[in-house]
Amino acid sequence: MGINYGRVGNNLPSPSRSIEHIQSMRAGRVKLYDANPEILKLLSRTKVQVSIMVQNHEIPGIASSQVLADRWVRNNVLPYYPSTMIRFVLVGNEVLSYNSTDRDHQLWHDLVPVMRRIKNSLRSNSIRNIKVGTPLAMDVVESTFPPSSGRFRSDVAESVMMPLVRFLNSTRSYFFLDVYPYFPWSRNPGDISLDYALFRSNFNYTDPATGLTYTNLLDQMLDSVIFAMERLGHSNIPLLIAETGWPNSGDIDEPGANIYNAASYNRNLIKKMTAEPPAGTPARPGVVIPTFIFALYDENRKAGPGTERHWGLLHVDGGGVYEIDLTGKRPTSSYGPLPLPTNNKPYKGKLWCVARRDANTTDLSSALSSTCRRGNGMCDTLAPRRECHEPASTFRHASYAFSAYWAQFRSRGATCYFDGLAEQTVRDPSEFQFLNS
Repeated sequence: MGINYGRVGNNLPSPSRSIEHIQSMRAGRVKLYDANPEILKLLSRTKVQVSIMVQNHEIPGIASSQVLADRWVRNNVLPYYPSTMIRFVLVGNEVLSYNSTDRDHQLWHDLVPVMRRIKNSLRSNSIRNIKVGTPLAMDVVESTFPPSSGRFRSDVAESVMMPLVRFLNSTRSYFFLDVYPYFPWSRNPGDISLDYALFRSNFNYTDPATGLTYTNLLDQMLDSVIFAMERLGHSNIPLLIAETGWPNSGDIDEPGANIYNAASYNRNLIKKMTAEPPAGTPARPGVVIPTFIFALYDENRKAGPGTERHWGLLHVDGGGVYEIDLTGKRPTSSYGPLPLPTNNKPYKGKLWCVARRDANTTDLSSALSSTCRRGNGMCDTLAPRRECHEPASTFRHASYAFSAYWAQFRSRGATCYFDGLAEQTVRDPSEFQFLNS
């Protein structure tokens, strides 16, 4: 089993301590989101296989220049390989999930050319055992149910996915997939059994077109990608799970994000992926699927909903969020008790978005100004002599602005984060006064 080592936090242990944690957890692989020199040097002292990444902003330059591709390999692979066991170079991170600008679309079309250039550079340096690929999210598939209906999005199927799978097939690489059963379950908890998402269901689903029987949501999702590749004429490209996991906490309106479910998912995932003989999926029984769990730590500076900051297996002090054995050898029955879940059903009440009580007042003031500038006059009532001005507290005004903005733009994807200064509450902020100023 592998582990994703993300570093979007301001309270994380040092790289040296983190590599110690990775080794103590007996992770066989680690995936980085860059090619950090310090980390790669530290990993040279280990037997951990490593995945490094060409970051999204590096893609356009390399797409247009083999010289830049050679320089990237010269700077990020050759100084460390082979003493650092680099086994994967991933180009970009979920590139096809960005779909709002012309630059995003150009990045789509740059993806495979960069992969080719990086592969050419590795070959020119006589490096044959590093696979090149790109991790894609499940949103690259527009139909996932039933699994046999799996097909890639029409906007990328021919223009991007066809050359991608041809490249993967010709280089004997993997289709790298970020796959999270938590998300489809949390969007439809009334239609999808939680036990089915956590690998503990007695429920079976049979695909009417293939007759294949499914006992868990992950297999359904994986097989939908396999069938999507088959539709493009490629049935033998192996899968590699670049990210999967379950959040150990989240916002009030994010059901099922808790330690109990996170431990259940990851323990059962490890049991499945380390089984002997290999379990595979219904469409590919008996096939090994290399898997990286997301993530090593909770990352407190990741934007978005609360779950974004709560996927870690470890606290920042190195202690486990819950007991986990990445080798798959520990019996599930040997684990101690877990805190019982209290949020497995969606919250139906009202929610507000307010300033955190521990937020810095200077930062709050700046966020207040920024939010009001974007809010189409929603802060007018906070002006002097207007109805919401008193008491004139930065905390109170920021809470008003955060809640108003969130209510107005939540349907368009706005979250109650505001650079870490806000949090959800079930208590109407108008019912109490903030004492902070």
